[in-house]
Amino acid sequence: MGQLKNQRFICLDCETTGLEATEDRLIEIAVVLFTFDEVIDTYETLINPERNIPENTIAIHHITDEMVAGKPKVSEVLPKVLKMVGDNIIMGHGIQMDISFIQEEAKRHRIPCNIDKNPFLDTLRMARLYGESPVNSLERLRQHFNIAEEGAHRAMSDVIVNIEVFKYLSQGFNTTKQLFDRLQQPILLKTMPLGKHKGRPFAEVPIEYLQWAVHKDFDQDLLFSIRSELKKRKRGNQFRQASNPFSEL
Repeated sequence: MGQLKNQRFICLDCETTGLEATEDRLIEIAVVLFTFDEVIDTYETLINPERNIPENTIAIHHITDEMVAGKPKVSEVLPKVLKMVGDNIIMGHGIQMDISFIQEEAKRHRIPCNIDKNPFLDTLRMARLYGESPVNSLERLRQHFNIAEEGAHRAMSDVIVNIEVFKYLSQGFNTTKQLFDRLQQPILLKTMPLGKHKGRPFAEVPIEYLQWAVHKDFDQDLLFSIRSELKKRKRGNQFRQASNPFSEL
């Protein structure tokens, strides 16, 4: 790993029939091999999932059963994708989900796949670290950085936007090692990113909710932020007790 501007990266994005990698299927994939200065190679295709696409999913990406009919099956697509990915650093927004879908499809079709061994950079976590966009969705980051719109929520349009967002979020880092080292550490979030208290500062979230959430399978940044808030409140209670001479009466 060397200078960021000289590094080759793979940005990929998948559209799927749902959110469960073990149950759902890929219906579109877009891959771009790039450096900060140029696009080296691109590949995109719709994929026939050999099953119906649920209506609620069509409402998000507007890919219909008619559109994927007659398109290549995933067993024809994945070898080309995996060859293109090679051992490059993978970048994407919430990229672990895309990686897990590719892994599961490869396993299902007995296609050799080591994509889980590739180093990856998640622009969702980079956006949290940047900390200046009120919402860290790819679309809101596009607006925040005044990046040109690329059209509908589809795989290649998301990849093109994601690459530009990545370039903005990488400012302040000179080498890939610096970026990886910083992202190994958890990031303290300002607001609750999900659930019924989404968007509220952690200081305003009820303690009962935090005590419930801290035992859930959330990502490292959210768990770190919840634990930090619980520790802060515990210290606050101890301080109030220590400064009140009547607290033990």
